[in-house]
Amino acid sequence: MMDDLYCETWLFWAIVKNLHSMGLISKGESLELCDKVSASSFCRRRLPVLITRSKMAPSLKIATKFVEQGHVRIGPNVVMDPAFLVTKNMEDFVTWVDNCAIKRHIANYNEELDDFDLM
Repeated sequence: MMDDLYCETWLFWAIVKNLHSMGLISKGESLELCDKVSASSFCRRRLPVLITRSKMAPSLKIATKFVEQGHVRIGPNVVMDPAFLVTKNMEDFVTWVDNCAIKRHIANYNEELDDFDLM
């Protein structure tokens, strides 16, 4: 009887912790929040949606093209899959690829263009 209760409690906290780390629920304290997770919650964590939300691209269609063409990286890894799910921890590491023409254009617009850095 105690083992079943321990197992249920452990599974509950494991599910809540994983959903919270993925960014699908805001605060991991209740099972009611887990019940509200839907397919649209997963779609909101896709890479092109986060690029659009962070104003790196004006629309979702353009953000998807940027990802497919290899202009975006997460940390040191270039991501070319538009269905890539971005966790909360990885959200801060979404940037342009170093030798990307888009990054060069943004730096030129902001008058921060340094030819040495973009080689």
